[in-house]
Amino acid sequence: MAKITMMNSLLSLVLVFFIASSSAIAGSDSPFIVAHKKATLNRLKSGAEKVSVSIDIYNQGSAAAYDVSLSDDGWSSEIFSIISGNTSTSWERLDVGAVLSHSFELESTVKSVFYSTPAVITFRVPTKAALQEAYSTPLLPLEILSDKPRENTFDLVKVIGEIWVISVGDFHSGAICVFGGNSIKGRCCKGKQEEALIIICQILM
Repeated sequence: MAKITMMNSLLSLVLVFFIASSSAIAGSDSPFIVAHKKATLNRLKSGAEKVSVSIDIYNQGSAAAYDVSLSDDGWSSEIFSIISGNTSTSWERLDVGAVLSHSFELESTVKSVFYSTPAVITFRVPTKAALQEAYSTPLLPLEILSDKPRENTFDLVKVIGEIWVISVGDFHSGAICVFGGNSIKGRCCKGKQEEALIIICQILM
């Protein structure tokens, strides 16, 4: 009971710290880029695995970002082939509170566990000469052509001083970042990261 109480207190402090940190960053006169990368696996009748990838880029800062470029080139050509779209694109600007979305589809006939790297977003800020860089949330390992049954789960995994809320449901993989805290694991019947966060908050608060 003491261990659970201590964990609840710690994660409550983590949530408060995250909200305070986000408010402080949003209050500065600069863009604050958050990118959410998702992948959906779909087994085709041909026996191949189709991977549908989508990346949403948000500007939660107080200034527009210009010359925004996205690159998600970490997909091995030995495992995947592109069947729709491109793994990179660009936009002229990303205004405050706006979102940019990009998607593409891959196909694989190679049974493997693939570790996708975060997508890279570069952009310019009028007050800075150097090109700015941001990264998307990572994906859970993708089990291509796996024989194991898939189920709805979410995990809080500590990664380099951060907690990643990661869900896998209906062949879906994605992540939302909350800074600080310890690792914890759980299960739910939901497939969306936002709903997993709500469940966690209801349990812990």
